[in-house]
Amino acid sequence: MLASHYRGPVNYAEENLLQADAALSRLYLALRDVAPAGAAPRTEWTGRFAAAMDDDFNTPEALAVLQQLARELNTAKAGGEAARAALLGAELRALGAILGLLRHDPAGWLATPSQLTSGAAEGAPTLSDADVEARIEARTAARRAKQWAESDRIRDELAAAGIILEDGAGGTRWRRK
Repeated sequence: MLASHYRGPVNYAEENLLQADAALSRLYLALRDVAPAGAAPRTEWTGRFAAAMDDDFNTPEALAVLQQLARELNTAKAGGEAARAALLGAELRALGAILGLLRHDPAGWLATPSQLTSGAAEGAPTLSDADVEARIEARTAARRAKQWAESDRIRDELAAAGIILEDGAGGTRWRRK
């Protein structure tokens, strides 16, 4: 509902709900692994957010500011700027809270399957966390042995079950769609 201006029509189409769910996931992904900072600073992002809200409660623009701030946070994380990332994360949480967003622990929120869709293909088995971890270990072993076809097969199997793999320098992380 926040993606539509309060004076305009609200379209409850499934596609719009899925887009909103994906946008919220991107915000939580930006906040993942960011150490909580103290009080949120007031930077240009807070000013832009306030300007959007002061412009006839322009929540679509305010959400755009949150997405831009999340991109800046991701840039700081990728650049190894932990202190800056913590401050940007605190500001993102504070601004999101004004709209009733980002009140959950990012890791917990991302580990919970979406309420809009399970993400799994119809008829695909539901995997326990232990099953997912075992398959990821098997995939990691296949990658070490340079068995790329087996590695791809396991990734595809997990994707069909609604599991998203995120490979990084620290290993493979996963979350449910």
